[in-house]
Amino acid sequence: MSSTPFAEPAKILITGAEGQIGRALVRLMAGDQDFVVIALSKRNLDITQPRQISDRLAEYLPDYVVNCAGFNRVDPAERDPERAFAVNAGGVEQLAVLCSELSIPLLHLSSDYVFDGHYASGYSETDEAAPLDVYGASKWQGEEAIRRQLPNHIILRVSWIFSESGTNFLLKTLEQARSEDTIRAVDDRRGCPTSAEDVARVLMAVLKQLINGAEAWGTYHYCGAEITTRYGFSEAILAAARQYEELKATSLVPVSSREMPEAAERPASSVLKCKKLLNTFGIRQRPWRSELQRLIRQLYERQGLEQPQARRVGARDGNQIT
Repeated sequence: MSSTPFAEPAKILITGAEGQIGRALVRLMAGDQDFVVIALSKRNLDITQPRQISDRLAEYLPDYVVNCAGFNRVDPAERDPERAFAVNAGGVEQLAVLCSELSIPLLHLSSDYVFDGHYASGYSETDEAAPLDVYGASKWQGEEAIRRQLPNHIILRVSWIFSESGTNFLLKTLEQARSEDTIRAVDDRRGCPTSAEDVARVLMAVLKQLINGAEAWGTYHYCGAEITTRYGFSEAILAAARQYEELKATSLVPVSSREMPEAAERPASSVLKCKKLLNTFGIRQRPWRSELQRLIRQLYERQGLEQPQARRVGARDGNQIT
């Protein structure tokens, strides 16, 4: 591919285009002269179906594939491991194999859940993976499949994704705050919230450098700047929402993870170190608090300063990284 300023736009095929990050990426790329975007939802491309992958790649012949598809519901993955591994491991391997056959580089999203959470100081890309649950194990197997099958790849691990769509912590907290007097939030899990739009910004910045000749393949980390807990994140969400709405919730109570039984075991620390991404691509972390303020403002402005319909918006999409 030519790297001159007058080159043809790069053709980017995005899988999982109706997920949180997929939607944000499609929206961000719209109108950018460097890209022609083929946005495929699960209805158009199910990555567990090799024939569908082969047909779509042959039909569109993309310059790059960005895989935003995944089974990203942590507790349901524990109850349905077969489906989680079929999508996050088997489907990803098929995608990597077929991209390799056509020499198409693959950008893939993975998760902080590949780590066990014992490093309070955070995880770098070279730290050993040790997933605690089905979701994390399936994402790790998908990563390993890509490394085996396709040298030209970017694996981007992200954490605590929030957005205006899907089932995510932000929208669930807003929904609770409107219907319950007291909200309990875990205060012994540390991580870095990350907006889907911020991840989309990172992916687009990486793609721009790749189409201009960068050869920095490998695994990278990205998350919003500033470590917090689920309790701290909830506190920030409620404070931002109260600028626009009188919430029913008057009390936010910190609890331990033992008091909030869940199907899947979650890492105590999901902090990702992002220095490699900065040193390689020059991409800096953005504060998640400013991203949260921006998103809350957009949610309310879209509704004319009325309540954003968290339940209705979230019902359309099942992606979640908790």
